[in-house]
Amino acid sequence: MSLIRSSIGRRTSSGTAAAAALEIIAGARALFVREVVIALAAATASTFGLGRPAAKGITPTSPVTSLSEQPGDAVSTATTAVAWGTGPTVPADFFRRVGFPAVIGSTITWYFNNGLFIPASGSLVIWNIGTNGVCDVTFFTEEQGPSI
Repeated sequence: MSLIRSSIGRRTSSGTAAAAALEIIAGARALFVREVVIALAAATASTFGLGRPAAKGITPTSPVTSLSEQPGDAVSTATTAVAWGTGPTVPADFFRRVGFPAVIGSTITWYFNNGLFIPASGSLVIWNIGTNGVCDVTFFTEEQGPSI
């Protein structure tokens, strides 16, 4: 099996409190998230959390597939969503939380040296803990590719 390293950068579309801002969804293969970067794109004091939703979103609107970083690699099965028919539910707890001042460009990078595991068909969410500004979120992931 080959290792697929992929990444995706998305802008959130909703700052509604107590709702998901973005979801990364594992496809047919499990993922390991290695890094998450959040950068505030509006001058709004904001508080975000990263966690596993109790239930992932249903009917994501226009999901976007993570981009393989090496030419010739198999296509990643990971997708992201910023809108849903039914959004993901709030995580019971958060792996990470961050509070930003009302300064555009405020940024945090979370590293997961051993990878934050997402099982096949599972997900993680960036959650709007407060009423937030939109932000740019980048995920770096690894997954096992198909057998060669």
